[in-house]
Amino acid sequence: IEISDYTPDGVKEAIELRYWPCVEELVREGARRITLAGFPIASQLGRARVLALAEETTRRTGAVADSHAEATVAALGHLGVRRLAIASRWSAQLNNALSDYLTQAGIEVLAVTSAGQWAKQAFSMSIEEGVKLAFQLGREAMRKAPKAEGLLLAGGAWRSLAAVPILEEDHGVPVVTNPIAQVWRLIAAGVAPPVQGWGRLLAHP
Repeated sequence: IEISDYTPDGVKEAIELRYWPCVEELVREGARRITLAGFPIASQLGRARVLALAEETTRRTGAVADSHAEATVAALGHLGVRRLAIASRWSAQLNNALSDYLTQAGIEVLAVTSAGQWAKQAFSMSIEEGVKLAFQLGREAMRKAPKAEGLLLAGGAWRSLAAVPILEEDHGVPVVTNPIAQVWRLIAAGVAPPVQGWGRLLAHP
């Protein structure tokens, strides 16, 4: 949806001007499942709006409508995680919106990190920078919340998948990212096979 930034105004503009045209294009191309990608977008919209948007998308198109945010909520529930540490790169305002979203879903957020990023900084990171930051902030989040039952590496732009199995081994809790939560949806639905070596979620659907 060509979002300009993760700010409330940036998200509002993208959803109001480009969400439905994007949905219509996907339907014309034969899509049967449509996902609102990105936790920042969902966080700024709020959970009620995301759920309503998914319902309306299905009503209009007949496609299965999902989001990274709701896939993450479902994945955490599947893993039995109710007390969560979040490794986030984002600014304080966006982190607050993220925490509110998860709280509304019945998840207790024990700690959230920040690197003060908005979209420009997130999209400009190299893969190496992103992976290093995932390790750094993942470990920081678990130091802040040693009683957390799981760790969320929030966002997809930092390519944090490589950190997942190592952080799980280091801290003894499941580690989830919103992109792999979406892949887990497909595995759980029988569309794709389980994947070994990249964390508990993908290995045990």
